[in-house]
Amino acid sequence: MSGGLFARAQLEGQEALRAALLDLAAQLLAAEGPAALTMRRIATAAGCSTTVLYRHFGAKDGIAAALYQEGFDRLRRGLEAVPPSADAAAHLAALGRAYRENALTERNLYQVMFAGLIPGFTPTPEARAVAAASLEVLREAVRACAESGVFRPDVDVEEVTDVIWAAAHGSITLELAGHFPARTAERRYRTLTRAAVAAFLVPANGSP
Repeated sequence: MSGGLFARAQLEGQEALRAALLDLAAQLLAAEGPAALTMRRIATAAGCSTTVLYRHFGAKDGIAAALYQEGFDRLRRGLEAVPPSADAAAHLAALGRAYRENALTERNLYQVMFAGLIPGFTPTPEARAVAAASLEVLREAVRACAESGVFRPDVDVEEVTDVIWAAAHGSITLELAGHFPARTAERRYRTLTRAAVAAFLVPANGSP
């Protein structure tokens, strides 16, 4: 978190600068708590003036909203980057792996998205729409599994998506909190998400 951040990001353009400032804000938030989320503290760490922050985010509340939306934007991009597959079940499994990878890579943002890391921050309806859109890729993969006969014909796509997401999120939350040791965390994640998926699969004998 040196002053060189601002100079480097400037060379790469405004979008890179904005992303770098949000990464820095998330790091400060995770390391020092909500009190660090001030224009002056972030500007000092970035090596820029507060004017730069006001130009990009408007105010402190703007930074909180930007952190929330940036987290879900990165999640969406991570899921969209998973190559398509003719095997619906394999594609859903690949999305599950990508979800965990994103959460661990962007763990500071993930805490903002789900752990209420910023006291008093309430996402706007627009921000919540961005959050919902981030799971559309997962929802479509679940729908493909239903349409291809992987899941029972009576399943509700929204319910299946929510259950798989809950299993993934629960496992990741425990991992980030240190309750799942590194040596077992990935296995726990696979076990929980596979159990969630198994609840909706067509039985092996073909019976209801």
